[in-house]
Amino acid sequence: MTTLSADLWPDVQPETARRLMLAGVESFAERGYHATTTRDIAGAAGMSPAALYVHFPSKAALLFAISRNGHEQTLSLVEDVISRVTGPVERMRLLVEDFVAWHARRHTVARVVQYELNALPEKEYQVVAQLRRQIEQRVREVIAEGVESGVFTVSDVGIAARAVLSLGVDVARWYSERTRQTPAELGKEYGELVLRMLGAS
Repeated sequence: MTTLSADLWPDVQPETARRLMLAGVESFAERGYHATTTRDIAGAAGMSPAALYVHFPSKAALLFAISRNGHEQTLSLVEDVISRVTGPVERMRLLVEDFVAWHARRHTVARVVQYELNALPEKEYQVVAQLRRQIEQRVREVIAEGVESGVFTVSDVGIAARAVLSLGVDVARWYSERTRQTPAELGKEYGELVLRMLGAS
């Protein structure tokens, strides 16, 4: 587990549960959810397979904890920008900068959070889907505000919001420590790109 650190989930206790989440992320990212066994995860965490079940009743429960937490972090990120920045142009610029930088800086976690979503059981999937809808709704609101004030020109706010989010999410698919730009630099470039895409005046 060389690319991840415990500060991903500072509120997760006890520390053994956090270690299992880190091991789960690494294992799912390397092998994919379906090819990963509980033995793989426990071994990566330096524990016995039985230890995993003390904290998570199943492999699916571990994926759910990782996915829900990742989506809660990104929703909090989006809401933080909206609460502290005024004006749709600056809100969108900083929202995209932070969203893209998070997906680059946490690319291993983000790949699991975003691309293993369909492996979740239906009930858990719906919890995460609701968080995703909340994130998209916040972005839609910023775009709609810009359209209403005449600074954005888009024909469909919903499609524009999904496009903005898709750009950020996709960063997790290809970003690595070898990428020339830092997460912050990449976020700034994407912020400018998105403003042009939205026709910012």
